[in-house]
Amino acid sequence: MKRYFLFLLRVFLLFLLYFVLWKAAFMIFNVSAHRTAGLTDYFAVVFHGLPLDIATSCYLLAPIVLLMMVHIWRRVPFIYYILEGYYVLVAVLSTLICAADTCLYSFWDFKIDATIFNYLSTFGSVTNSISGAYLTAGLAAWVLVSILFFLVLRTATPTDFRFPPRARRIPVTLLSLLLCALMFLGIRGGIGRSTANVGMVYFSPNQFLNHSAVNPVFSLFSSMAKSRNYSRMGRFYSAARADSLYQSLLISPESVDTDSLLTTRRPNVLIVILESFAGTFVGAMGNPAGITPQFDALTREGVFFTQFYSTSYRTDRGVLSILSGYPAFPEASLMKMPIASRHLPSIAASLRRAGYTNSFLYGGDINFTNMQSYLRSTGYTDIVGDTHFTPEQRLTHGWGVTDSITFDYLYSSLRRRPAAGGRWQTTFLTLASHEPWGVPYNRFPNDEKANAIAYVDHCLGKFIARMKRTPQWKNLLIVFLPDHGIGYPDGLTEDNPRRYHIPMLWVGGAVRGPRTVDRICGQNDLAATLLGQMDIAHREFAFSRDVLSATYRYPFAYHTFDNGMAFVDSTGATVYDITSGRVLTDRPTPSARRLSLGKAIVQKNYDELSRLEQQR
Repeated sequence: MKRYFLFLLRVFLLFLLYFVLWKAAFMIFNVSAHRTAGLTDYFAVVFHGLPLDIATSCYLLAPIVLLMMVHIWRRVPFIYYILEGYYVLVAVLSTLICAADTCLYSFWDFKIDATIFNYLSTFGSVTNSISGAYLTAGLAAWVLVSILFFLVLRTATPTDFRFPPRARRIPVTLLSLLLCALMFLGIRGGIGRSTANVGMVYFSPNQFLNHSAVNPVFSLFSSMAKSRNYSRMGRFYSAARADSLYQSLLISPESVDTDSLLTTRRPNVLIVILESFAGTFVGAMGNPAGITPQFDALTREGVFFTQFYSTSYRTDRGVLSILSGYPAFPEASLMKMPIASRHLPSIAASLRRAGYTNSFLYGGDINFTNMQSYLRSTGYTDIVGDTHFTPEQRLTHGWGVTDSITFDYLYSSLRRRPAAGGRWQTTFLTLASHEPWGVPYNRFPNDEKANAIAYVDHCLGKFIARMKRTPQWKNLLIVFLPDHGIGYPDGLTEDNPRRYHIPMLWVGGAVRGPRTVDRICGQNDLAATLLGQMDIAHREFAFSRDVLSATYRYPFAYHTFDNGMAFVDSTGATVYDITSGRVLTDRPTPSARRLSLGKAIVQKNYDELSRLEQQR
């Protein structure tokens, strides 16, 4: 029995060592004047990359463990030769992937993933950028390393796998099942809420180090599982018809004669993304008073956007839309697609070019839905997640650190920032108002959702009261907005626009005075509107509109849900289910134009997503 488990341990460690050594080869081969890296960086890359290396090693070990479990009870003939065949497959494929990743990175500047198959229609499409000698050297390395890896694995394998005695087969099987459970944890990436993903190993503002930490085998196969042909999705019209409809929306990336809301062009900026803070909770939006008294009071001293809509129904999509001014998709989460999301513009990147530092705070797992990958790729350098807090604090909510603690952390952090002379932007994502709605608050005994929102409202009210007493307040702009709406009251579904009608509020010492903005707009419009107020160029935000600019000529909002979309303008709202091809809502009167515009947006957005996936 000991011999059996030592064999499995040896093979696992060899898989792990193999990927660790490939990291060294990848870094040495691709280091240039623009990608300086030393020994300390290598150790950091290895350490942070371990979760994906362990996950991939567990995947590769799993067939061996299953084969051995069968062999325990019923002898598998020629088991040694079966293992040899498996080693050949693993050695050849793993080395091919790692070698291709290493050799092509200097040309493509991204980790190998499923998009490489778009270039395999002809051999020349892969080799256009490289010389014959380079290709020959790469092929030789593939063959030699494959042979070496195979021989090492074969050496670690016993030539004779004896049956355990009958009396010991049950304990050996039970231990094997325990090993399977440990392998499952390794494959999953641990016991946290997020499963293993490429973004979980990102740790540095230097993208080369982040890419070095990514296991290329994991990157390729995980992206293959998610890969779809977006150019064929949402096909409602001819390309010319879709273009004509889309152009009629009069979307402009320019800010012209912008109506100023601020006392300064260079405020310090705090964006607070309030989890599930739906408009149906907010008294200032015509709903029953009492759930959000602090927020309601702030609407009377800040700039309140009353006709604001979420772009989608999930946090990963809402956060990306807010920070990158990008639309959401009915059947895709761009945050989960690192190869595409890294090309997005962002508020953080634009502010960094203007001399700002950028930080992000979240009390939960920062790797959830590849969030860390997206944040680091788009300009955030200082990222704080649940691991920055104590184990006790991380158990204060089902998703991590509850909001009263993170609001206190945020306050202490901002108090240390320069009140004048420095430029900084911080984004804070709350989490307490999310299932399982567990908050230390009970104002509404039979309404857990209202309790959770009321708790967040209490926390933000306390935070604002404290900030007003600091010197940082004078030059501070705080933007409050939700990541998405929810079904509250119970029974409010996606066919009702109230579900995604949400508040946006600007407050702070940098705000000129109280005001209400009643123009219809959406989360994707924050980027252009904010940068327009700061007189910072934002032409790259092609899907974001400055709501306060003279170029904002057709106010509308666009929302997506699970294979459905909604279009809202001054004439009403149309909600359409793409799967069934059925209009769910069309009020106050049916509108063929609203439906056709919504369909055109779906089609054009998928065209853009397809283009973005191919961008190099």
